[in-house]
Amino acid sequence: MLLLLLAVSVGSGLYMLQYALSPEPHRSDVDSCLYRQFARYPETRQWWDSLQRCHAVADTFLLMPNGERHHALYINGGVGRTAFIVHGWRNCSIDFLYLARMYSADFGYNVVLPDLHAHGMSDGDAIGMGWHDKEDVLRWITLFRPDSVVVHGVSMGAATTMMLSADSMPSSVRWVRLVEDCGYTSVWDEFAWQLKCEFGLPTFPVLYAASALCKLKYGWRFGEASALACVQRSDYPMLFIHGTRDTFVPTAMVFRLYSAKAEKKQLWLAPGSEHAQAYKDHREEYRHRVDAFLRSSW
Repeated sequence: MLLLLLAVSVGSGLYMLQYALSPEPHRSDVDSCLYRQFARYPETRQWWDSLQRCHAVADTFLLMPNGERHHALYINGGVGRTAFIVHGWRNCSIDFLYLARMYSADFGYNVVLPDLHAHGMSDGDAIGMGWHDKEDVLRWITLFRPDSVVVHGVSMGAATTMMLSADSMPSSVRWVRLVEDCGYTSVWDEFAWQLKCEFGLPTFPVLYAASALCKLKYGWRFGEASALACVQRSDYPMLFIHGTRDTFVPTAMVFRLYSAKAEKKQLWLAPGSEHAQAYKDHREEYRHRVDAFLRSSW
């Protein structure tokens, strides 16, 4: 019986690990990403075309310490302030051009959109759920050396943003603002929620087995990848955004995150919005909320 339980635990853990951390098969299909972006946000097409005509957007590559080559889009606005837009699970940089347009056209920032490990045109064979991605985002910031930085992440990108919030910025950076849109409290909490909602399963034994296998294979456990713990240690101003009808990353998580942040914080609940839909549902208010936050006097 014990051997059977062990076999079931390992098998189910392996299945969950593959299900959760496997990259999108067509992740580097740029044309499909652009088609999807323009269909959802038609206003980005003319702006994107104008950037290309002016040669104001460039594919940039960075060699990571482990030898992987990572990709980012860089939109040069010729200023000292730069927004780093961090995408979600199984997305890519192009999926968030609508936020790049907001920062570039509306707010006057340079913009960097990294493809995280195992996403888009970046190397990698397993999704990291933000935990080691936070270090990669800091490397992108170091590469571009802006004096003012906004990191704006959505979903997994929001968790990445919160996870890096406890780390020190490069010495060149004098001004920092962080925006997290519908991020989870921790990888453990999010996977436990998905196990319950999608499969009707408890955390034991599947989640425990998957976390242990993740440690063996990739060097980290689900429990240590905690945005909540990082937010508690963060001193950077942070705007929390979450849809009131989010059932993928439940809205309740944002209240725990907001409470954990000691000071320099704002919270906006997007009425009626489901997961990662706050901008799509409330374009003008979203821009207004972010703009007001960036102009805050912290």
